[in-house]
Amino acid sequence: MEGTVFTPALEGMKYVKPEGVMLTKPFLDVCKQILPIIEKFGAAMALVKSDIGGNVTRLENKYLSNPTKYNHLYSMVQEEVDSKTAKSSSSCTNGLLWLTRAMDFLVELFRNLLEHQEWAMSQACADSYAKTLKKWHGWLASSSFTVAMKLAPDRKKFLDIIGGTGDINTDIVKFCSTFPPFLEENHKFLASVGMDGLKAS
Repeated sequence: MEGTVFTPALEGMKYVKPEGVMLTKPFLDVCKQILPIIEKFGAAMALVKSDIGGNVTRLENKYLSNPTKYNHLYSMVQEEVDSKTAKSSSSCTNGLLWLTRAMDFLVELFRNLLEHQEWAMSQACADSYAKTLKKWHGWLASSSFTVAMKLAPDRKKFLDIIGGTGDINTDIVKFCSTFPPFLEENHKFLASVGMDGLKAS
């Protein structure tokens, strides 16, 4: 593997907001490029992976139905807000919200792995979950998540696997500094249309 598992996603981030506007396809492509990283976690992240994959597919299908109309990421959300369908559990708005939250969790997790060298992977996962997704999850989702985190792989093995031929620490730093501004922008936009506080149904 040339570079680390982060290399394709870091490369893709250059195209997400070229002229000050978030573009749909490049953003979704970066999210898809993060899936192989999640795969390396094995069973511990199966829930997160299927959640991210499902939300990317939902947004991508909408985009592909009219790439010109939905070239800007927030155009599909605005359309749903205007037609009062944004709060539906199958809406693209809901998809973008949960996709962004799942990415918040991953950023926090990799930040923990960098900043807390002494933490076991399960502790890094639990702390990230508590800081990000937990407040939005109901009891059932929260319980499933907590059980899954106990299956987290060995920290050193995991970092060796995702490191490839690159410098994994440098790439994690880049990921944790380059990706969050896009996520913050998503939250800001969703908050501006009253959709950032939705809890899991």
